[in-house]
Amino acid sequence: MKKILLVEDDPNLGLLLQDYLQLKGKFDVVLCKDGDEGLRAFTRDQFDLLILDVMMPKKDGFTLGKEIRKINPTVPIIFATAKAMIEDKTQAFNLGGDDYITKPFRIEELLLRINALLKRADVTEKKGDDKPSQFKLGSYDFDYTSQLITRGTALQKLSTKEAELLRLLCIKKNEVLTREEALLNIWHDDNYFNGRSMDVFLSKIRKYLKDDPSVEIINVHGRGYKLLIN
Repeated sequence: MKKILLVEDDPNLGLLLQDYLQLKGKFDVVLCKDGDEGLRAFTRDQFDLLILDVMMPKKDGFTLGKEIRKINPTVPIIFATAKAMIEDKTQAFNLGGDDYITKPFRIEELLLRINALLKRADVTEKKGDDKPSQFKLGSYDFDYTSQLITRGTALQKLSTKEAELLRLLCIKKNEVLTREEALLNIWHDDNYFNGRSMDVFLSKIRKYLKDDPSVEIINVHGRGYKLLIN
């Protein structure tokens, strides 16, 4: 049984979501009423997915998500909030969120998003992928399976989406990876919002590789991106 941490300060909504996800989704759902309680629960136990309300007392969801990402860079996070501005969504993904749902929402839609994220995480963890999983990038070594970039004794842990995007670039090294191909492979939808999300992850990957000038990810105008290794 998959275990979900739900942090929601509205007691009625929290209990409703907890009951529904346990009954319909067959999940073990731990409910916390604020960010401080949520962080304590996360440090005590192992969770497969997190649902974080953004506007909460004591510690807001964005702050909680940022602190959790320092502990675990890969656990899937869904932010739930009444804020619908693109700036808020961008902030959610910049903090390492995997999805964003705007209140009010249908619980059935939340369940679909949860199942999609868990399925994607399971696929990433499975062995036996017929595509290569280890790559040499100049002075860096990238292991897709462990989601690690290493350079000497320095280690950089990647999120699931960062690892998926970097592997696609590695597989098509010195060739154009189109935006559509990347979005359909990783997000399964090439809409504008997912494109903005991908740009955030790409910016992070560039920072991880910035210390070796022989490794470069360039924009190919109107088409996509290209990983160049000189």
